Formats: sequence, C-alpha cells, structure tokens
Amino acid sequence: MDRSADVGATATWKSPLHEMTQTTDTCLWNDSASLDELRFAIEHGAVGATCNPVIALAAVKAQMGEWRPRIEGLIRGMPGATEDEIGWAVVEQLSVDAAALLRPIFDAQRGRNGRLSIQTDPRFFRDADAICRQARRFDRLAPNMIVKIPATRAGIEAIETATADGISINATVSFTLPQCVAVAEAVERGLRRREAAGQDVSTMGPVCTIMVGRLDDWLKVVTDKEGICVDPGCLEWAGVAVFKKTYKLFRARGYRLRLLSAAFRNHMHWSELVGGDVVISPPSSWQKRFVASDIAVVPRMDTPVAEALVDQLYRRFPDFRRAYDENAIAVEDFDSFAPTRRTLRQFLAAGAELNQLVRDVMLPNPDNA
Repeated sequence: MDRSADVGATATWKSPLHEMTQTTDTCLWNDSASLDELRFAIEHGAVGATCNPVIALAAVKAQMGEWRPRIEGLIRGMPGATEDEIGWAVVEQLSVDAAALLRPIFDAQRGRNGRLSIQTDPRFFRDADAICRQARRFDRLAPNMIVKIPATRAGIEAIETATADGISINATVSFTLPQCVAVAEAVERGLRRREAAGQDVSTMGPVCTIMVGRLDDWLKVVTDKEGICVDPGCLEWAGVAVFKKTYKLFRARGYRLRLLSAAFRNHMHWSELVGGDVVISPPSSWQKRFVASDIAVVPRMDTPVAEALVDQLYRRFPDFRRAYDENAIAVEDFDSFAPTRRTLRQFLAAGAELNQLVRDVMLPNPDNA
C-alpha cells in the first residue's frame, strides 16, 4: 500500500531512496556488512543488511589496516586453528559488528527488519545437515541475525528445518520462480511445525532473494555464446519480469515471507520494484547512484513488464522459461541451473581468497620480507 497519503505534502527527503522508505512499503537493506557503508544506508532509510562471501572478502580487504590486527588476535587466541577456521571467525566478527549497528531497528520493528544476513558456507550446498548446524551457530551470534541458505536441493530441506527451529532465513543463490515457490513452501512448512509446537513465529522475518542481475548476466552470456540477437535493452528486463511475476504469485497465495531484490545491474532492479512489500538490497555503489539520481519514486511493482519484451525473452531463451514458469525446474534440478553453478563457484572462490588473505597473516611469505 502506498503510504504517501500518510505524510505531509511538504515533506522533504534526503534522497529518492529515503523517500521510498518513508512513503511506500518497500524496505531498503544494505548489501554490505561494512560499517561505514551501513551507516550511509541507514541515513537514507535502510533497516537491514546482507552479506555473502564476496561481500565479506571485499569489506576485509578494503579495511585491512583495521582487520590485520584483529586477524592476528584471532590467530593468537585460536592456537591450532586452520586458516579456514580463522577466516570464518573473521566473517562472524564482521557480521556481529554490523548486527550491533542494526539492533535498535530490530528492537523497534520486532524482528521484521533490523537484521544482519550472514551466509552459510557455500561448500555445504549439497549437505542439509551441515547447513543447519552452521545456521544454528550463526543464529546464536546475535539476536538479530538472519541466516542465508542457498536455494539448492539440500538448501530447501535445510530452510524448512531451520525455520522450524525458529531461525529466520534468507534464501539465496535464487534466480527463478520455481526456486522461490519451493523456498516459500519450505518456510510455510517450518512455520506450521513451529506453531503446532506452540511456539511464537510473530518476530521471525524470513525473506527470499531473487538475484535479478545474475539472471540477466547469464542470458547475456547465452546471447554471446549462441549468437542470439534481441532488441536493445531486452535482457535488462529478465530479472525484473521474474521478480514481478513471483511477487504477484506470493501475494495471491499469502506466503509469510518477503521477496528481496539483489545483484543490481541497472536502476530498474530498484525503480521497477518500488511500491511492493519487498526488500531491495543494493550495494553501496548503487545506493550512491540512486541517491544522486532524479528518478521519480513512483510505485511500479504492479506495472507489468511489456508483453513484447517477455515474449521475446520467452521465445529465445530456454533458461528464461525455466526461471519464469512455476513448474519448469524440479527441486532436484536446482543445483544444475547455470546461474546457480556460476554463483556458487564465485562464492567458493571468494572463500578461498579469504583463506589466502588469512594465510598471508598467519604464515607470511619470507621471500617478501
């Protein structure tokens, strides 16, 4: 529901993002656990933050002057720990710091927002039990954690179990309507199990991410690989089209989790989703573009993507059809969807690079002394 009628006609906003957060149901989260970036986002109305292995690595590298002594302290305090264990301790500390900054929002909004999203180890994408063990650990780090679990075959199972355990989840590595429906159904099963046990679910805040830009990215790769020619700008609408269709279906079915837009590649990954009861989570670089823009804050979520664009995407790209049609991908095939494989590989590479960074502190190369 548009909240613009609830505010004064003479109100002024710090930015288009701030206007969106104050006049519509659309929430802003920050796609970074960097404290400086999170403070900027909060100033413009942000009420949450997300993190993943790539984001965590970038935050540590950007502030290595601060993190080197902290890593050295972890090495001293965890004798016998591997570089991998130290790396995950770094991720946990980074996340706890950001969660503390969001805690007042969490308390004020009773768990719906004010959460820091911490991602489970991407190496566990095939192991539901391992995902759940780590989810329980992460949930204990701070009251306002939300745990990212991949929308893989094992991840769907883990999402139900974690939800039933009272853990708020953020489904990630998700690009398609079939994945989102599987996530929503798993969350509903988990919530019903918790309710049947007489436990409260009112302060839980689950979300399901659609990595809109990564679907666009993949279709551009296919265009080049297969020599496909489409109208200029057509590929920029793929993720938006999937998001809008998914949102409409979620509202019709009354699922108790929100959609979250991530992986920004153009302003439509924000501007076309304004007005929906959803979360947008742009990185700081895109937030600064939006803040400096003159894009009108107009509710567009219920404005459909042009039929001609959807038709072109649908006819030319089988992977768009798989993303757009509810029953086009079975749960057992989630892991083989190309954007899933590409994203998991990137997350795995970021984890390996963080290990290398820790190694260089733990075991400096004498050749460089």
